[in-house]
Amino acid sequence: MTCDIAPSVEDRLRLSGLRPTRQRVALADLLFAKGDRHLTVEELHEEAQIAGVPVSLATVYNTLHQFTEAGLIRVLAVEGARTYFDTNVSDHHHFFVEGRAEVLDIPVNNIEIGNLPEPPEGMEIAHVDVVIRLRPKVRA
Repeated sequence: MTCDIAPSVEDRLRLSGLRPTRQRVALADLLFAKGDRHLTVEELHEEAQIAGVPVSLATVYNTLHQFTEAGLIRVLAVEGARTYFDTNVSDHHHFFVEGRAEVLDIPVNNIEIGNLPEPPEGMEIAHVDVVIRLRPKVRA
């Protein structure tokens, strides 16, 4: 008989090589409590303030980058100066809704990537990100 108990946030941090500090645990709780999602540093900072977690914007920024380096989340750059952090680290692509700054996952099997160029010598393709930009239809 197997037991499929999800690891605690503290265990997930430890397994990823991060020490489960009070602030990391609090931010991870906020980040992962609502399932797969896409957040900016500012959005997570606002959630932390509302939840009464005393962290600075710089701490949220540094923590999200530590989580990224540890493989817990991934960075998604869809707008010039705005970076989103994705809690779904599986290979998948995204829709970006212009004007709403909303990021949505595209189901994995809906896009087939082919005819990629050969990478330069000594390099390999690590990941391909497809971002399809959407906007509301203009009614005539």
